[in-house]
Amino acid sequence: MKIHQQSRHLSAEPEGLSDIPFPSVNASAPRRLLGRCPDAGDTALHVLTEFGGAGQVFVKDERARMGLGSFKALGAAYVIAHAAQHSNVSDVIYVTASAGNHGLSVAAGAQVFGAKAVIYLSQTVPESFATKLRAHSAEVVRAGENYESSMEAAQKAATENGWVLLSDSSWEGYIEIPHRLMEGYLVMAAEAVEQAPQTPTHIFLQAGVGGLATATAAYFRHAWGNEPVIIVVEPESAPAIFNSIIAGKATNTPGAVSNMGRLDCKEPSLIALKGLARDADMFALISDETAEQAMPVLSTKGLATTPSGGAGLAALLSGFPDIDQTSRVLCILSEESDT
Repeated sequence: MKIHQQSRHLSAEPEGLSDIPFPSVNASAPRRLLGRCPDAGDTALHVLTEFGGAGQVFVKDERARMGLGSFKALGAAYVIAHAAQHSNVSDVIYVTASAGNHGLSVAAGAQVFGAKAVIYLSQTVPESFATKLRAHSAEVVRAGENYESSMEAAQKAATENGWVLLSDSSWEGYIEIPHRLMEGYLVMAAEAVEQAPQTPTHIFLQAGVGGLATATAAYFRHAWGNEPVIIVVEPESAPAIFNSIIAGKATNTPGAVSNMGRLDCKEPSLIALKGLARDADMFALISDETAEQAMPVLSTKGLATTPSGGAGLAALLSGFPDIDQTSRVLCILSEESDT
């Protein structure tokens, strides 16, 4: 594991982000609107003792979120719910590319609020996932050999057909929708703040493009101030946020494919880069082996997940410095197991 400490109060904002907004900390609107969705309700926060060298570990468990198996149920569904609040979305077609749970949130949100969804999948995404999408009335289109290719196809389809692109990342010229999508993730953070028995001393947040990490980090700073040390966890082969902060600007980070597939993102969301440059204290880059070794340990605790879903806990279990019996650690178990 590679660890980098960031002097966040002294760090300059990465260049090119002056027009990019910081993540929202307004949890009230998404909590209200997402309460209209089937299976809405708080997810559990488990308290473990004597785990990973810490005295207490608080695990926010997103595996049962809205019956969709992942925190991502909160994002796209909120974007669609917000649109439905202001206009009739029955003629709207939302399109996205997905390598996992984001597409399921788009499909389910469209189904609940009467819109339509088209989800582009690369050839590497299992057909079992396509079946889940079709069960929520989504149209599935196969395009390309990797996620980047399927996203290019989704963007092209949106432009050519007048569809609404609903991505969970942000880039220059595409900000409003992903900013609102990240606002949906605040539901999870607000629940965790209410459920945690004490303020954590450390918070581990896994990041791909950075939506989960930046939304929750912003809310935790809003609620708990500077007290918790916030550690962003990324795969060694896909440190999109870390490399961009070191470079002082958004950068592409080519590398091998990681077994933390949901985190295997080579370019950061610009909103995430801006937010985490402000809110993160440290970055931990973990190997595929470290993530895989944590899986049976988590299973024995009733926390079965994927290497992506348990990456924060994997970083803790690998022997993180400065964690001891006085530490209170918050981690997010972001998705259910694939098996």
